Amino acid sequence: MRGDMMLNHKDLQLTDRDCLEMYRLMLTARRFDERTWLLNRAGKIPFLVSCQGQEALQVGAAYALDRDHDYSAPYYRDFGVVLTLGMTLEELMLQAFAKAADPNSGGRQMPGHFGSKRLRMLSGSSPVSTQVPHAVGVGLACKMNDDRAVSFVTLGEGSTNQGDFHEGANFAAVHKLPVIIMVENNQYAISVPLNKQVACERISDRAIGYGMYGETVDGNDPLAVYSAIKQARERAINGEGPSLIEAVSYRLTAHSSDDDDLTYRTKEEIETAKKEDGLLRFKKYLSDQNILTTELEEEMEAKIKHEIDQATMAAEKAPYPAPETLFDGVYQ
Repeated sequence: MRGDMMLNHKDLQLTDRDCLEMYRLMLTARRFDERTWLLNRAGKIPFLVSCQGQEALQVGAAYALDRDHDYSAPYYRDFGVVLTLGMTLEELMLQAFAKAADPNSGGRQMPGHFGSKRLRMLSGSSPVSTQVPHAVGVGLACKMNDDRAVSFVTLGEGSTNQGDFHEGANFAAVHKLPVIIMVENNQYAISVPLNKQVACERISDRAIGYGMYGETVDGNDPLAVYSAIKQARERAINGEGPSLIEAVSYRLTAHSSDDDDLTYRTKEEIETAKKEDGLLRFKKYLSDQNILTTELEEEMEAKIKHEIDQATMAAEKAPYPAPETLFDGVYQ
């Protein structure tokens, strides 16, 4: 499943322009993530959870959706997903700074609790996997309303041990709902390695227990993930029910800005994983296909840096929520 080989984008009906756009989104997610670490260490933003190492599967999956029609319930690492679905860098930076203009929650939720009515994106809760039954409910609404859209939900592999995941997956399968559940297997549930999380060989093995389609793909290959989600979407739209797609990658940073990952894994393990980094593998693929040149990449990097600089300055200048709004939106 892993290695240097990738599917060919032309076999997936993707153009060279599509590939460049996917790479730009992956690179934007990585550079945004790197900037937020600097801001956190400078004391300007309080907390962050990182997407580094998971951009390939996030962009590959979101690119396969109908971005004008489908619904999503992303989890807290999904910078690549939300950027691909249309969230702007300024919107992301406003949530990182917890400013009043943050469109996700007005600066009231933790970073990474993405939500957007404009983008048909459900806001998540801090307890992991609660987004699954929410997304399944949207899938039920799509079916009841004859809406030919799918509900796409993501979560980490550790979250598949939670009750909400099982209840949501079972309900979606029983009612053959247009739902795609993508597990982003990054090998660690905070500090717990995969072999201490589950006894099955693959997370996708669990699909058979629910009676739904299951598949494991290389999460460092954005084209493989694109293909799997594209096919899952077609099954959902055709009334064939939900799919459980497991995309295997590796979390290159600590679980969050507040933990030390070297207490539970080694530098050597991380360095080995970096050789499989999906961003670098896709860059090599594009170079080998003569799609990405050095000049084009430098131009792309400069533009992304400028956009992140602008977003950072705008978010820093933006006001925090006013104290008198403390209880707005809170059930009393």
